[in-house]
Amino acid sequence: MLAMLSMPDKAYELAIVDPPYGIGFDRGIEGMEVNKSNKWHAPYSKGYVKKVWDVKPDAIYFDELLRVSKNQIIFGGNHFDLPQSKGWIFWDKEIPEDWSLGDGELAWTSFDKAVRKFRFLWHGFNKAIQENRIHPTQKPVRLYEWLLKNYAKPGDKILDTHGGSGSICIACDIMGYDLDWYEIDTDYFQAAKERLERHQQQGKLFG
Repeated sequence: MLAMLSMPDKAYELAIVDPPYGIGFDRGIEGMEVNKSNKWHAPYSKGYVKKVWDVKPDAIYFDELLRVSKNQIIFGGNHFDLPQSKGWIFWDKEIPEDWSLGDGELAWTSFDKAVRKFRFLWHGFNKAIQENRIHPTQKPVRLYEWLLKNYAKPGDKILDTHGGSGSICIACDIMGYDLDWYEIDTDYFQAAKERLERHQQQGKLFG
């Protein structure tokens, strides 16, 4: 947030952000317990180290985000007080019906478009997609590729204020977008940086 205070108006064509929703995810949710080693314990958790990060941004954050970017895609927009929009995005995770997890996630957008759906199996079910899971709310690279393809234009400068696992970094690298990416947690930042470097190295080996 502090970085945005020094940014000029409309410095970015598009902001794609996934801020904490403030729903207590970092304190454990239904079906997910915290064990004595201070790691999450659940079938899909892979032992993520517990951190306190699920703090909902205040109104100033959203005011600044809308000021420094021309358009926005905000995951978890249903948890925030945002302007009315008809251009929502629904990520259909194709979760099996017998699971208690939600069917997907919503993203608010500033675009004057119809509601759109991205369908992609996730949460550990998609064995064909081997992504290194380093963050409990990590989103797939394919999702960000789809967003860039459908909502960004060549030459757009992209902003992500809550970088997390760095999936958007890989997507922007693949698709050739200029990205400014922020992550306040040093462990997640380093892990995402290493993840991007592994991706880039693989491109050199097989490109």
